[in-house]
Amino acid sequence: MMTTRPELQGSFGMIASTHWLASAAGMSVLERGGNAFDAAVAGGFVLQIVEPHLNGPGGDLPVILWSATEGRAHVVCGQGPSPAAASPRHFSDLGLTLVPGSGPLAATVPGAFGAWTLMLERWGTWELADVLAFALHYAEDGFPVLPAISRTIGAVSELFTEHWQPSAAAWLDGSAPPAPGGWWRSPAIAATYRQILRHATGGSREQRIAAARDAWYRGFVAEEVESFCRSAWRDTSGRDHAGLLTAEDLARWQPTVEEPIATPYAERYQVLKTGPWGQGPVVGQQLRMLDALGLQAETSLSARWIHLVTEAAKLGYADREAWYGDPLASDIPLAALLSAEYAAERAALVGDRADLELRPGSPDGRTPRLATLPEAGSPSPGIGEPTMGSSEPIAAEAVVDPRLSSPGPLGENRGDTCHLDVVDRWGNLVSATPSGGWLQSSPVIAALGFPLGTRAQMFYLEPDLPNSLRPGVRPRTTLSPSLALRDGQPWLAFGTPGGDQQDQWQLAFFTALVNAGDGANLQAVIDAPMFHTNHFPSSFYPREAHPGELVVEDRLPAEVLAELRERGHRLTLSGAWTLGRLSAVAIEGGRLKAAANPRGAQGYAIGR
Repeated sequence: MMTTRPELQGSFGMIASTHWLASAAGMSVLERGGNAFDAAVAGGFVLQIVEPHLNGPGGDLPVILWSATEGRAHVVCGQGPSPAAASPRHFSDLGLTLVPGSGPLAATVPGAFGAWTLMLERWGTWELADVLAFALHYAEDGFPVLPAISRTIGAVSELFTEHWQPSAAAWLDGSAPPAPGGWWRSPAIAATYRQILRHATGGSREQRIAAARDAWYRGFVAEEVESFCRSAWRDTSGRDHAGLLTAEDLARWQPTVEEPIATPYAERYQVLKTGPWGQGPVVGQQLRMLDALGLQAETSLSARWIHLVTEAAKLGYADREAWYGDPLASDIPLAALLSAEYAAERAALVGDRADLELRPGSPDGRTPRLATLPEAGSPSPGIGEPTMGSSEPIAAEAVVDPRLSSPGPLGENRGDTCHLDVVDRWGNLVSATPSGGWLQSSPVIAALGFPLGTRAQMFYLEPDLPNSLRPGVRPRTTLSPSLALRDGQPWLAFGTPGGDQQDQWQLAFFTALVNAGDGANLQAVIDAPMFHTNHFPSSFYPREAHPGELVVEDRLPAEVLAELRERGHRLTLSGAWTLGRLSAVAIEGGRLKAAANPRGAQGYAIGR
């Protein structure tokens, strides 16, 4: 079987990530005696420096890990909540019906540093200074500029020069973006981390790491965040708004360790995801439906297989829209959503033709309610009065793409995400999906060198929805790392960037891997043509939906594309290697395995 690169196999350790320098850093840690948790943290901090358009120090982080010592899995939640001052009334007083997609008004507590350091403290063995050394090297000595970094900065350079001067100082070479392949440094971020490390002294290793975390959330970083948020900055509404985050918001938050949500599939497997504060459980819903639909009897990437996977995604994501949110703030019927009985009920809705409606279900007999989307041709969603949701399915003609974004300097300022997976010789596994705090998301805080994230854009401003904006609540995010067990044993850590597509691309990868049987080649499954639907509302500003749209890599055979069209799918052909950026590591038959995405020519797996 031809693949773009070999599937790696060995017995010592493996790491796969979205950037070769992060993979190299993590492998260096493994080679020097560190475990999977040390390696993941080192690689994660490197990703903040070398993929700044995809994540940053001011971003978010969910992790799913398997501790071989404990013989169990954990979720580390680094998703910070909304500020105490955040409320729909505040936004409506500003004339906003959606949270802007950029700027400090969309900021939540930056949770990535807390989550990385908590994992290091609890399961790692290295000092914070040692895992940070790799990121500090690239921030101070320089790193190669990816073409995507240059394109991203070029798209917002006018915004930087006219409205976000600290970002212009950090990211423009005069008035131009850094050239692709050029060398760039982030000295202000390095200075922030150097200052953090000066607080990581005294006591035990764990106490030193905790002291560094205190310096972030109850020290100088929190103070600078509050000072920055007092000023107004231009955002995607076309106006200037101040932020709501305060030092007290950061001080009262801490990363948490939670139980993963486990869903069985195909008798032998369990897939572990975060709770419904992320979209992760939608994978469990899809797997339950696909079990009921007999997906294992279908040929992977046949038209019928793609049809079934796509229709299950439409139903699962419709439930995401109606039912997912922070379970600490809303009553989420998760057990019912993930039950075999509910899955059978939902699977019965899948026919031979593409469904063009958004159909949330009624778990436990509850009535679903969906947020109202902007009408086609309506003015900017930043203007107008809030509208209430509806309990009725959204008809295709009622959910049209508002096309509210533009290629101009405001645009959507939408970023993306990174991912890394690690397995070590002791059997520890890590799947981590850092995101947010993109260089294009918000102005750089000059004193810290990095911007805040914009995760609050995922809240709805309508009241009484599970994902409605409320003070101190986590937004329902798209960040979705994965672990899988086979026959009750830890088997696979995997994930991908991609926003709403993360749990479609992962679902397609995982079910194809299972269909391929024991010993399947990870790289071959990652290399296979990928697809997703944009049928449901986007989690990102301006929340557009494209009913029935199925985006496919054009490498799929012509007869498969023709049958999908006959089934009523509204096909959009993307380039041959454009969808899905999966990476994975596995423990199989006493060996360790790894593979990484070839798309974009920057993801790499390393191991021995």
